[in-house]
Amino acid sequence: MFANSNPIHSAQTGIHEQLAATVARHAAHTFQKPVSGYNQAAFDASIAAWRAAGCLPPILDAGCGVGLSTMHLAAQYRDHFVIGVDQSADRVGRNTLWSGSTPQPQNFIRIRADLVDYWCLLLAANIYPARHYLLYPNPWPKIGQLSRRWHAHPVFPDIVALGGILECRSNWQIYVEECASALTQLSGIHVNCEPYQTTVPITPFENKYLASGHQLWRCRVQLGQPATK
Repeated sequence: MFANSNPIHSAQTGIHEQLAATVARHAAHTFQKPVSGYNQAAFDASIAAWRAAGCLPPILDAGCGVGLSTMHLAAQYRDHFVIGVDQSADRVGRNTLWSGSTPQPQNFIRIRADLVDYWCLLLAANIYPARHYLLYPNPWPKIGQLSRRWHAHPVFPDIVALGGILECRSNWQIYVEECASALTQLSGIHVNCEPYQTTVPITPFENKYLASGHQLWRCRVQLGQPATK
């Protein structure tokens, strides 16, 4: 069964009442976390691959899963190098078949790494993605799970500080509304949550949600020049 994804159900009916305070608290403190060895090695390998390709600033596919979205983004932005990052060795290691209408792109890499460490390493190295995608992250829809959502995580100010074009997609409207609110709060740029439609889904989740009749949602912002936290 493919088109069998259930809509997200939550007791939360709007933006979490603690979101603004949580974002402000994280923005007021420098996020410090020791970087593990395997994350440093994965980061170094991905940056070396980007530099070797001689491409424009990288595009980050954060939480890339099996990497189909990474391939699609690489095909769309052939002058850039797309780095797909996921914490699951199983997902990153799968032989994902390219289903695009053009030859499979070569300007990408998929790596296994913890995103929190990867974002911090990018910022510390002054490497700023041209584009940055959060495609269908785990929504953690229970009211008590706010801190598990990326926009309420202590690393989110670092994500915003990386600049570039940031885009988040989800099939849960509240998640995108919260992400847009947190982006507005940190950047000073008004960010909207908007319905998203496509005839060319680029992730397995996007494909499944569309086939199941879900409405998709997106927020997107041009953060401009990288900020200093």
